[in-house]
Amino acid sequence: MSRRPDILGEFTADHRAVTELLDRIDAAPDGAPGRGELLGQLTDLLFSHCAAEEEHLFPLVQHDVPDGGALVFASIHDHLAIGQYLADLQGVGDASPAFDTLYRGLAERVRRHLETEEKLVFPAARKALPAGARAALGDRLRADRATTAEPP
Repeated sequence: MSRRPDILGEFTADHRAVTELLDRIDAAPDGAPGRGELLGQLTDLLFSHCAAEEEHLFPLVQHDVPDGGALVFASIHDHLAIGQYLADLQGVGDASPAFDTLYRGLAERVRRHLETEEKLVFPAARKALPAGARAALGDRLRADRATTAEPP
């Protein structure tokens, strides 16, 4: 029997993919071609990840975790700030001198957000939600993602 990750494992895997993209953008010299494409991949991944957390995880954290409302509020605040950085970056393009400043702000915010979720939100959710519920949520998340990935 193969053991698939629970919902927290799925989101942790997303975090690793985000970090890998950030590292690839960081490694590219300022103004290097291809950074815009990497930013596009990062944007897609972050929007998908944030939406999935807000749909599948945050309602449970808010309801079942002590002080879950505050954790969810802080995470959603971060999601909104990250979305604004991404919109601003799309507006300036990777050839603009403002790109590097905006990107550094985004990268710092995203890394801090991922660390906070992994140190506070995920352990609290792991403690509050039974393993079976987390596994079922992971299955539901994968099913939703598979449906979304299928062409119309």
